[in-house]
Amino acid sequence: MNKYLKESVLWILIGLPYVYLAMIWSKLPDQVPTHFNLAGDVDDWSGKTTLLFLPGALGIGIYLLMLLIPVLDPKKKIQQMGDKYYTFRFMLTFFFSLFATYLLYISRTGSLKSPNMLIALIGVLFAILGNYFQTVRPNYFLGIRTPWTLENEQVWKKTHRLGGRLWMAGGMLIAVLSFFISSNLALAIILGIILSVMVFVPVVFSYTEFQKEKNMVKQ
Repeated sequence: MNKYLKESVLWILIGLPYVYLAMIWSKLPDQVPTHFNLAGDVDDWSGKTTLLFLPGALGIGIYLLMLLIPVLDPKKKIQQMGDKYYTFRFMLTFFFSLFATYLLYISRTGSLKSPNMLIALIGVLFAILGNYFQTVRPNYFLGIRTPWTLENEQVWKKTHRLGGRLWMAGGMLIAVLSFFISSNLALAIILGIILSVMVFVPVVFSYTEFQKEKNMVKQ
């Protein structure tokens, strides 16, 4: 697939929420819900023209950010990733297109009966990123970037092998639990899983592996 066709695929994904918005536009009231509390109740309303900016803020914003990162990368490691980086861009663009479409859907229905659906989507995103992290080469922008992973390529590989699996397991656990527990409890569990399993463990692991590598060099 050539470069222009690849970019076209991303723009099609970015445009899908707008296609859905065009389909429901005439059915939308002048005032639509734009914010919900954890119980799923509406606590803020805006004119429906506000929805014109929602897909763009998510999709186009992510697209432009992903284009900018390789330019800012001082060692051009991102560019060396080739198709793997495009895969990452595709995953994020697809996710935020789906996310924006879902937000438009709940604005049309005027009800967020199950806030946990959003939590499940976030869990799935973590799982997808975890699978991707295991293929990421050392760089300053993507992955588990600690002083020790950036200092040693072997530490980077080992940390991302473990961290990727933890992100996959943690993400799927978040997605599954979101359907069985209350919204308030789900938020607390998400934070607990993210901070303990998906952040703390890989950081500590990267430090211990770095120390092992350093001791081996001394010997």
